[in-house]
Amino acid sequence: MSICKKINNLESFLEEIKSYLQEFVTPFASEIDQSPDALKKALHGLIEHSLLSVRIPQSWGGLGLNPEIFYLLQQLLSQYSGALAFLQLQHQGAVNAIVKSKNEALKQNYLPKIVEENLLFGLGFSQLRRQGKPMITATPIQGGYEITGEVPWITGFDFFDIFILGATLPDDQEIRGIVPFTPSSQVRFSEPIKLGAMQSTNTVTATFKTYFLPEENIVSIDQPGGIHNHDQKVVLYPSFLVLGCAKAGLDIVKNVCQKKEIDFIQEAYDHLNEEWQICERKIRKAMNIDHRSFDDDLQLRVWSINLAQRCAIAALTVSSGAANYYNHPAQRVYKEALVFSVFAQTTDIMKGTLEQLMYN
Repeated sequence: MSICKKINNLESFLEEIKSYLQEFVTPFASEIDQSPDALKKALHGLIEHSLLSVRIPQSWGGLGLNPEIFYLLQQLLSQYSGALAFLQLQHQGAVNAIVKSKNEALKQNYLPKIVEENLLFGLGFSQLRRQGKPMITATPIQGGYEITGEVPWITGFDFFDIFILGATLPDDQEIRGIVPFTPSSQVRFSEPIKLGAMQSTNTVTATFKTYFLPEENIVSIDQPGGIHNHDQKVVLYPSFLVLGCAKAGLDIVKNVCQKKEIDFIQEAYDHLNEEWQICERKIRKAMNIDHRSFDDDLQLRVWSINLAQRCAIAALTVSSGAANYYNHPAQRVYKEALVFSVFAQTTDIMKGTLEQLMYN
């Protein structure tokens, strides 16, 4: 039976998922980070438990988790495998974009397939954040748009069936549309990029040459700079992935402390764990405030990043020389902290992160 079918309350839901992750993900976390095959197996486990349909409303056959439960799920996943958490979040982000789309025909076409056929989505629109000349353009033509240019970063090649592409119109509006995640004469994908962490997620670049994007595949059209406005609205939410990574570092420190029984390690764990609890409590409280300020959300996000970095370094430190092994848990968590530090990064987040490093 699906984990999702057994939800009675938040605690039982998360406890069921935690038990599953401890049994089927934790023993293979290093392999999942490096091997696409191991990551596919872990992703399939989430599919079997209906965890990739949690953002789809119940009226469409999904679970329709409320935002707090959804983001606590993200936190839990990143605690046990950053690669798995990162990969599935690409799909969750695409699903959310479809759910919010005003294209009803598109929703009727794709949402049932996600639930019933396990159709998987990726994302390819981070390039819209870049300043200057658009990297990929959409020119209106009869029946749709002609797409030309390069998408520098799409995670999930050979995992996802399709992805949502972001491109810029001649009037600088931002268009998002559904594209098959398969090579063609108009779309070429690179070999997976060599990354310092989460190599298994198969991140590629895509080159489009006069690709035809039909009108019926349009998810949304936003005003110029729409992605920056959206980034401000959601700046708090990636904090849960970061908190999960911080917790993974704390788990390593705790395990070493239990084995070595050294007072200063216990003191370090107690200090960082207390800060983690305070940080998580404030972020969860902020989620339930309807009219929050961007600056307050930004400070919480930056705090979570700084905390994850320190927890990862603490995990390396207490692991001593063994932390140098490429498959040591502390090595993996340290690299995951790198990824989550720059995930969906804006100039505001970059500035705040540097200020934390300079003045704290």
